[in-house]
Amino acid sequence: MKDALNSAVNILRSGGIILYPTDTIWGIGCDATNPEAVDRIYKIKQREDSKSMLVLIDKVGRIPSYVSEMPDLAWDLVELADKPLTIIYPNAKGLAKNLIAPDGSVGIRVANHDFCSKLIGRFGKPIVSTSANISGKPYPKSFCDIEEEIKDKVDFIVPEEFDHPISDKPSGIIMLGVNGEIKVIRE
Repeated sequence: MKDALNSAVNILRSGGIILYPTDTIWGIGCDATNPEAVDRIYKIKQREDSKSMLVLIDKVGRIPSYVSEMPDLAWDLVELADKPLTIIYPNAKGLAKNLIAPDGSVGIRVANHDFCSKLIGRFGKPIVSTSANISGKPYPKSFCDIEEEIKDKVDFIVPEEFDHPISDKPSGIIMLGVNGEIKVIRE
């Protein structure tokens, strides 16, 4: 695991793109603070840059570093979630501008995957997480389902042996407002 972690971190630090397992599905990722790397992911996915992507962090305590105000309810939602949950927070900060939605929000999930959590912890910054597919095509449920076109465009592929998902589908998504408003986007 150590070699794969070191290689992935080096690629992220150099502005590169990785293909990696998460607690849900395989993702394409980069340094979430690097706008050039974020732009490369939009191009790889052939996705409009107006459609924001989420970020993964390794600990709930890091969330306030990337949002101006964390609604109190968010702490409970993150702690009580029994399956992968992405929360869309208002007033993002400290991230690449082209990663933040036009309304200033950002989706953040605390990774619950051994390799992924260690990767983010060692890297020391959030990483982008978006499904490893061309926009509009079905998301890959396993490494075998990832198109060669995606694999050919990334700088590093985490070995398949570290794939131990909690779920084979994307995370649930909840949007929180500053005043405690809640909107379920995806269950």
